[in-house]
Amino acid sequence: MTAPDTLADFSSLLDEAPREPAPPGRAGRVALIVFLVVLLATLGGGGGYVWWASSAALPAPTVTSQTPSVNAAGPASLVLPSSGSVRMSIDGGEQYLGPDAAGVFASSGGDDARPIASIAKLMTALVVLDAHPLGDAADPGPTISFTEADTDLYDRFYVQGVTIANMPDGTRMPLHDALATMLLPSASNYAVAIARWGFGSEGAYVDAARSWLTRNGLNDTRIVDATGIDARNTSTPGDLIAIARLAAANPTIAAITAMRSISVTGAGTVTNTNDLLGTLGIDGLKTGNLGDGTFNLLFTASLDVGIGSPLEITGVRLGGETHDSTDDDVARLLQSIADGFHDLQVGSLGETIGTISTPWGSQAELVLAKNAEVRTWSDTPVTVTLDTETPRTYADGETVGTVTWTAGPQSTSADVKISGAIEEPTLLWRLTHPGELG
Repeated sequence: MTAPDTLADFSSLLDEAPREPAPPGRAGRVALIVFLVVLLATLGGGGGYVWWASSAALPAPTVTSQTPSVNAAGPASLVLPSSGSVRMSIDGGEQYLGPDAAGVFASSGGDDARPIASIAKLMTALVVLDAHPLGDAADPGPTISFTEADTDLYDRFYVQGVTIANMPDGTRMPLHDALATMLLPSASNYAVAIARWGFGSEGAYVDAARSWLTRNGLNDTRIVDATGIDARNTSTPGDLIAIARLAAANPTIAAITAMRSISVTGAGTVTNTNDLLGTLGIDGLKTGNLGDGTFNLLFTASLDVGIGSPLEITGVRLGGETHDSTDDDVARLLQSIADGFHDLQVGSLGETIGTISTPWGSQAELVLAKNAEVRTWSDTPVTVTLDTETPRTYADGETVGTVTWTAGPQSTSADVKISGAIEEPTLLWRLTHPGELG
């Protein structure tokens, strides 16, 4: 008897074989399959069906995946005072905060003109340095020899209860130190003396200041003296932001207003009235008040919010109730901006984003290979992209794609890996599913 050449021959041979009773139930079916396999192996040889089924290409597993979803955080809540006015602009965070941040990022209380008090002394410094510029922040400048009329200012302002600094007869000091004595403790006698030195008289200074304001387009600011004692020295939040930018751009003024104190000949040690220096990045500029309900702070801050370069903030608070409450108002506003930046978790290690399944029942998962978070502002929407590729080995741990999350200018990514092994089908499955083999 010769071996059959085809499955048809094999079928005919089976028809001619003696019949035996079929074993009952599942055990009988298994026994029959085993018998057929053994018989096929025996009759088919290396070139028959068994060889083909055991080596034929398998169908590719089915890979399904879905882009993970992310919920943005709640909106930031800026803390603005309920009285007076405030305005703030921010440079360096436009990609997070929007294109208008460098104009007006936050404001309350309108843009009406209010008394600026000793912020007027910042104007005195700007106008004097415009006429008598210093080379840089370290340049002491020309020496001022204060006159007897200048030293008499001490007594004049003392009886008015105005802030003053020592100016003994015959005092001589560099312009830099005179400006520091005016700006840090807000000494009114030095403001008038410097104005007189720079322009011949306080009246001439006022004329020069008004001309300077016009040249710089500051049409909503009014200056009537060098000290700010007169309530008719007024400005709007909008103009004051522009004035603050000009002051911060002047190396001498920026360096002086960032000092906590300085010791100068004649005046002694003078201390900055800006108690917020160093808090939340505040590095200038000038306080001022005319009593309860008129406390002001014109400030700059370099606020680190964890996005690389700090936010460069320019702001003004006008009409605060007290010195301390005005400081608190500014600090709360800056803190609310800092708190609006946060790390949002967008993906977790082992998070399932898909599956791999095979016709023979073996299955594995597609999972994120690490935790992922992105630094963002407020409720900035997060976009998610998933890029996958066909697995090469379908092995546990194989990288098969990447998920990328983007919020504003920030992006972060995590690999997608196979978790679990795709097992080979059994020979029995191959033999009984010839239509699914390649």
